[in-house]
Amino acid sequence: MYSLILLNGGIGSRTGANQPKQLLKLRGIPILVYALVTADRVEHISQIVVNYPPDWREKIEEVLEAYAISTPVTLVEAGHSRHSSVAAMLPHCTNDDVIIHESARPLVQTSDFQRLIDSQFRNVSLMSEISFTVAPVDPKTSEVTGSLERDRLRNVQLPQKFSKSDLQDSHSRALEQKTEYTEDATLVADSGFPVHFVDGSDRNFKVTTSTDLKMAGFLLRPEEDDDE
Repeated sequence: MYSLILLNGGIGSRTGANQPKQLLKLRGIPILVYALVTADRVEHISQIVVNYPPDWREKIEEVLEAYAISTPVTLVEAGHSRHSSVAAMLPHCTNDDVIIHESARPLVQTSDFQRLIDSQFRNVSLMSEISFTVAPVDPKTSEVTGSLERDRLRNVQLPQKFSKSDLQDSHSRALEQKTEYTEDATLVADSGFPVHFVDGSDRNFKVTTSTDLKMAGFLLRPEEDDDE
């Protein structure tokens, strides 16, 4: 069985809202609810650990009650960063394996979780091919410093799954070295543990800007809307 760490602590400054973006509504439903309801349907997820921005716990509790999430939920206050939030949530996970997702990816599907669970490897991330060319640069001088092989690069997505002990050891190492990561697959890999990937989908994007909100709303429309 798995504990799901659902990152939900952002304040959504880039969406221009006066509330956390995960509480903004897509087609009349808070963004947070989409990931919660999808995870609630996954048989192998027996616990959901959700974090919340300071001073917003009561509102998150209202959402959980309103949408009758049946999987047991543990609430943890968000840290100062995504990295610190995962570290704070890990001790509350009761299973030996964890899955990490974020509420800002509302288009996740049960099949995304299931492909991770079905993998023979314990440390696995969804990743998608990069459809554009990327190059290493020096931001200070605006100089292009070389080239990268696109077929050896992947766009790191969520959800991801990990051995809880590997993830804890990786966070302990990062704390000792005073380093922080923006996601956990590279953290665990840099710590010396094997990490694999399974193919993700470009549909499973992160809602960050107001344009992303509009795109997510379009993709979440009922299928019958296509026939109009």
